[in-house]
Parts: sequence; C-alpha cells; structure tokens
Amino acid sequence: MISVRLSKELEEKINNLSEQKNVTKSDIIKEALEKYIEEQEKQTKPYELGVELFGKHGSGKGNLSKTYKKKVREKINEKHPH
Repeated sequence: MISVRLSKELEEKINNLSEQKNVTKSDIIKEALEKYIEEQEKQTKPYELGVELFGKHGSGKGNLSKTYKKKVREKINEKHPH
C-alpha cells in the first residue's frame, strides 16, 4: 500500500470526479497512474535515438581519447607558432 499526500485542490477534484463518474477515488488514481506510466515507457531514451549511429563512422584511430591534449596542443601550435 502507498500513501500519497495531495493538495486540497487536487483532492477536491478527485472527490468531485468520483461522485460524477460513480467510481472510487482509488480507481481514478490507479487509472491516472497507469496512463502516466504508459506514457513514460513510450518515451524514447536519448541512447535509443542514436544507437544506430554510435560507432558507425569511426576515425580508425583508437587512441583519440588518450591523446586529445597532445592533439589540441599541436593544432594550436600549427596556428600560432612560437
């Protein structure tokens, strides 16, 4: 069982809806949570958006993450020699 604190306004809206639809407040809350969870599960995660592209166009140089400082320094020195 889960307890949830609601604002007075939201609780009043649920009470009114419960009376209008002749259903329990629990049923209204359960249905709302089910819809919310379904929507969250449908949303595409950032990784899933790019998964087909990851690693597709490699540089062929497996050490770029280890030598990036050196590469940056070289580029700067090319543009601004001492």
